[in-house]
Amino acid sequence: MKNFNYYLPTSIRYGWGRVNEIGKVTSRLGKKCLLVTVKPFPAMKPLFEKVITLCNEAGVEVIHFDGVIPNTTTDSINLASEMAIKNNIDVVLGVGGGSSIDTAKSIAVGATHEGDIWDYRLKQKRINSKKLLPIVTIPTTSGTGAEITSVAVIKNPKEKLKSVLADWSLCPKVSIVDPETTMTVPSYITASTGFDVFCHLFESYLNKFSTYIVDLIALDSIKMVIKHLPIAIEDSSNKEAREALSMTSTFGGICITNVGTTLFHAIGMSIGGNTSNIMHGEALAIMYPEINRWTWKHAAQKYATVGRLFNPNLINESDVVAAEQACIEIEKFIKKIGLWISLEDKNVSEGDLKKIGDDALEIPNYKFHPKVPNLEEINNLIRRSYKN
Repeated sequence: MKNFNYYLPTSIRYGWGRVNEIGKVTSRLGKKCLLVTVKPFPAMKPLFEKVITLCNEAGVEVIHFDGVIPNTTTDSINLASEMAIKNNIDVVLGVGGGSSIDTAKSIAVGATHEGDIWDYRLKQKRINSKKLLPIVTIPTTSGTGAEITSVAVIKNPKEKLKSVLADWSLCPKVSIVDPETTMTVPSYITASTGFDVFCHLFESYLNKFSTYIVDLIALDSIKMVIKHLPIAIEDSSNKEAREALSMTSTFGGICITNVGTTLFHAIGMSIGGNTSNIMHGEALAIMYPEINRWTWKHAAQKYATVGRLFNPNLINESDVVAAEQACIEIEKFIKKIGLWISLEDKNVSEGDLKKIGDDALEIPNYKFHPKVPNLEEINNLIRRSYKN
């Protein structure tokens, strides 16, 4: 068995009703908290108010930044960082989906480091872990795993480019993973974020630097996503399904924190950087069919293993047959959860395809793919994904 490293600095508090612990948790890290969320809306407003009340009761003053936008931008992060500095914030609390949590992580850097937040992407400038504000998270979607990862995805709207802040100090000190907070997520958002969970697990397993412990977590969690994501889409109030998705989302975050994603995410992030109307899960669903067909022969045993999770009848087939069939099984799953879409469906101009390909090379994840592509191969995959 090959050597591996494994590290998880985040304290995870998982289970129903655990959000009630937020005041006690936050008060141990600071006395003046910046709550980071989207604008309050009916489904989430009660949760935001509850969090504020619980923190206040624990002796924590709360300043609320509610300017989070999808695909976290440098502009919104810089604005929030100024608010944190002005109010002498000593702990940051991100409540919401991946964008809210990534914004919270970025504020922890922006409020304590000089210059624009974009300067710190991909470690171009060093993040000083001793200066960073402590981070607490409460995810309200089951998708990004950002509640425990060591990265924050950010977008520069001027350059139309997505990138990441990356440092172990970006792992939150505490993450409260309470499935109850996900019960009001609409079906399509459940599908998009849930497919991202599958992708984190699948790509961690596929990653050429994957490890035995990550493989164990990923494969068991993939089985749960296959079973429970369609149920949660059909019935948002199904507690068992919500529990499973909350758990597997966090497990996916554990996996990508330790080994990372692959080519799918490199192109998916590039799509998100170059467009404003495509959710991350949608971008991945668009790219998965073509990339799978291009990849499976270079990781046949792993594709075969995943194929058999979708279709147990493949146990009687050879790895080659099961691996090729895995591509079909994943496509059927994408259709089942309502994400069978193309770049054309999302009104992406064919003239933008080249820049999407060029920008994908800015995301190093593609180097972890079983077969490392060149720019021409990336561009071909994107072109073939333009139409279904």
